[in-house]
Amino acid sequence: MKYIIKKTCTLIITLFIVSLLAFLAFQIIPGDPTTDMLGTEATEEARQALREELGLNRPVLERYWDWLSGFVKGDMGESYNYRMPVRDMLADKLPVTALLTLLSFAFTIVLSIPLGIWAGSTKSRIMDLGISVLDQMIMSVPPFFLGMLACYFLGNVLKLFVPGNFVSYTVSWSRCLGYMVLPALAIAIPRIAMTVKMLRSSIRSQLEQDYVRTSRSRGSSRGKILRRHVLKNALIPVISFLAVSAAEIMTGSIIIEQVFTIPGVSRLLLASISNRDFPVVQAIVVVMAAWIVIVNFAADLLYQLADPRIRRL
Repeated sequence: MKYIIKKTCTLIITLFIVSLLAFLAFQIIPGDPTTDMLGTEATEEARQALREELGLNRPVLERYWDWLSGFVKGDMGESYNYRMPVRDMLADKLPVTALLTLLSFAFTIVLSIPLGIWAGSTKSRIMDLGISVLDQMIMSVPPFFLGMLACYFLGNVLKLFVPGNFVSYTVSWSRCLGYMVLPALAIAIPRIAMTVKMLRSSIRSQLEQDYVRTSRSRGSSRGKILRRHVLKNALIPVISFLAVSAAEIMTGSIIIEQVFTIPGVSRLLLASISNRDFPVVQAIVVVMAAWIVIVNFAADLLYQLADPRIRRL
């Protein structure tokens, strides 16, 4: 219980620090949102009037506290450029990015665990060498390049799908999910290769432990030892790695959305940065940070269940 309380406090403190840094960062960077909203020809009086309306002339910490208080209650502020609630803007974009992220993570788990177990338990040296070489090749290819290859060969050459012909989940969940498969695989494939490599190494390391030799001497088969003992111990370090993967998949999905012309958070984020629409950018940064922190929090809890020694920390 102490472990959970400790991790929960760490989660809250981390999110608070991230929100503070995200807010302060956009207060010190060059540029004035009122210039983008009114244009360079606007008078100083007009700019001051707009700053007064937006509350930009108030003390920074006072504005931060008001913003944080509203954010906790679900009020993410109002967009400078669109003059509409940021929450409504994200409500339309976040489900798309969330679906892409979850689908990519699902592919990573479903494909990497069986492949990693098979790679770690195979006795063939040629097969082992082939797996190692293939792993290194796949890990060296960035997801956005895989996405570009998929768009060109599967879309333009083989005509298996139409790049950019995205169907919103509000129109058809099945067609939306179908369009997401290739982008999700483009994100997941390098992560799958990394997870396979790590799980393979972890299994090989466990197979060399004394408890395995003791079990073999008592007549237990290799498969039985692998199922009952080796896999449980080998998966412990992989849990943390998968948590990191889940966090990185969220950031990777933003790039892939640009490649496949998916109307997710990425377009809104880039447009808001260029327009200095700080409330929108701040909200997206905090939401992404919250995803990363919560995923790692969940991984810590799973790690505790898998390794009882953690409970005594």
